[in-house]
Amino acid sequence: MSILKEEFPVEAMDFVTAGEASAQIKRLLKKLGVDAGVIRRLSIACYEAEINLVIHSDGGKLVLEVDSNEVTLISEDVGPGIPDIDLAMTEGYSTASEDVRMMGFGAGMGLANMARNADRFDISSKVGEGTTIKMYFSL
Repeated sequence: MSILKEEFPVEAMDFVTAGEASAQIKRLLKKLGVDAGVIRRLSIACYEAEINLVIHSDGGKLVLEVDSNEVTLISEDVGPGIPDIDLAMTEGYSTASEDVRMMGFGAGMGLANMARNADRFDISSKVGEGTTIKMYFSL
């Protein structure tokens, strides 16, 4: 049974509010009394997911689901999709524009950091439609 389910919209190319959804999610988990180590790992993965939504999609959302055994974080976007997921998972590989890189983003570590911090990680993508990433964190 779900204790909490909440959605957080993320706008494409909105670097002004980038990170706000991640901060809200972190505050919610603290209020629920989730272990600090889990919050730390989830916060890293969440921020990476949010920045990827801002940089690479046409907009999307983060969905937080909490139950008594697990926290699930889902990143869903509408956008170009990922043609080669294995390549995209390679540390340092990025399709970010030069403008985005000049702002300090797009280093190609997002997906790898998400996978590294989650207990379980699942990604699916369809070119021309979008990408869904599901990350699970055991409590």
